[in-house]
Amino acid sequence: MKAIIYCRVSTEKNTQDTSLKRQKEELENIANHYRFDVLKIIEERHSGFDVERDGIVEALALFKEKQADVLLIQDDTRLGRGHSKIALIHELRKMNIKVFTIQDHGEIFLSDADLMVLEILSSVEEFQNRIAKYKISRGMERAIKNGYEPHKNLSNIHLGGREKKEVPINEIINLRKKNLTFQEIAATLRGLGFDVSKATVHRRYKEYYEEIDRHSTIQ
Repeated sequence: MKAIIYCRVSTEKNTQDTSLKRQKEELENIANHYRFDVLKIIEERHSGFDVERDGIVEALALFKEKQADVLLIQDDTRLGRGHSKIALIHELRKMNIKVFTIQDHGEIFLSDADLMVLEILSSVEEFQNRIAKYKISRGMERAIKNGYEPHKNLSNIHLGGREKKEVPINEIINLRKKNLTFQEIAATLRGLGFDVSKATVHRRYKEYYEEIDRHSTIQ
């Protein structure tokens, strides 16, 4: 298994250099003990209360790309403090990343309180996903009922990739003419693979007609 070693101290003081060095050496020993292949060693100086740390963000990106399977840390406080710790553990659990600590002599130990909060987060996230899927389904049903034919209008839908990231202004106009709200249009397009929000749809719709007005004025 491939692992990422993550070492953190909270200040820029030179006295923290010793702590970083000790963390690194001890975690390398843990990696050798479990025969993990260390992909990267990340060291950073940042408060554990802040979840937006360059080092931990880099680690999450590597895990998301499935380049590593294990995170090695000194203890759970190195991962984060307070809400940031719980948020990071939640993300790691969703990606099925194992977390090993020196303090726990193996996989991280979570208290009953931590497990309860993580369970609540998972439940809320699942509920939000169900609502989002329902909105997409409802928007698509209404669009089709009003005569929208995605297999004809979106000729490049099978291509995937970069094409789906573009906002199809013609489809926005077509769906708007069928009396769909901007929220329903956004939900419908997301169901077809376009990563758009209600605000984006409304902005592109407005920009489209502003451009038409400008051309009319010039002429």
